Amino acid sequence: MLSEAARLLRLLTLLQARPEWSGAELADRLGVSTRTVRRDIDKLRQLEYPVHAGSGPGAGYRLKAGTALPPMQLDDDEAVAVAVALRTAAGGGVSGIDEAALRALVKLEQVMPSRLRHRVAALQIATVPVAGAPSVDADVLTIVATACRDHRQLHFDYRRHDGGESSRRTEPHRLVSWGRRWYLVAWDLDRADWRSFRVDRISPRTPTGPRFTPRELPGGDAAQFVARAVSDVWPVQATIRLHASAESARQRMWPLNGRLEAVDEHSCLLHLGAETPRMLASLLTMLDVDFTIESPAGFAEHLHTIAARYERAAITSAQAERSV
Repeated sequence: MLSEAARLLRLLTLLQARPEWSGAELADRLGVSTRTVRRDIDKLRQLEYPVHAGSGPGAGYRLKAGTALPPMQLDDDEAVAVAVALRTAAGGGVSGIDEAALRALVKLEQVMPSRLRHRVAALQIATVPVAGAPSVDADVLTIVATACRDHRQLHFDYRRHDGGESSRRTEPHRLVSWGRRWYLVAWDLDRADWRSFRVDRISPRTPTGPRFTPRELPGGDAAQFVARAVSDVWPVQATIRLHASAESARQRMWPLNGRLEAVDEHSCLLHLGAETPRMLASLLTMLDVDFTIESPAGFAEHLHTIAARYERAAITSAQAERSV
């Protein structure tokens, strides 16, 4: 059985993990009686943790906002995730929080065990920030993330890619970091369909709306939903048969522009989008795999243009090397 101190820390971790717990659920997780849970809740309150207890049948406990930020308990994976996020934020991408992120990172790494510091360092080495990404307001990101977590309707003004604006009423599902942007996957109440929204184009209306029962996202994968939505908005679309398995091709491709469709163990279809035909042709050179263009017709002309450019560069470079 856990000691009292260990049990209080475990209780605090549970209360921070989700918005509300019933007394029976907490008792089951801690292996104690509901009476012990009530006593432990009182002890947390004495330590100035603002734990609220609801009234009536089925009411539960929740950790609400207080006058000061109490210490928070993080498991190993959460601590690593927070540290990596803080390093990323300190380097830009979320406006207005770079200095605060750096201060918080210093505090976290001071108390982080060496085994976790090594994990953070490894992840940071493998992650390269991309300059020029659209900035996302930290307050907006927080509002959207909280609405997703608490299953509350989110109403916002949205700036479309053509510059026009519209009002949206949504049931937010997940935030997805994709390419160089943040996206919200949500059920659009007025359109009765799933949609993805760029967070840097969202202006939330506060407070958030009522709670809702989460719907099941088709396919169940928010990242893949965003991939399909993003790839379809490019003005130039092509279907390319890759002479490699989907699994092999997936390791070579960039999800921001295209999506894969498996055909057999030796080939797959790549549905690819880009701003211009020549840009699309240039993207294909990065795959390092043989391919055949299925559509659109006439695309071979752009491949010839790119191939000629590479050939001229190769000839010029070879001549320069021989003259040295």
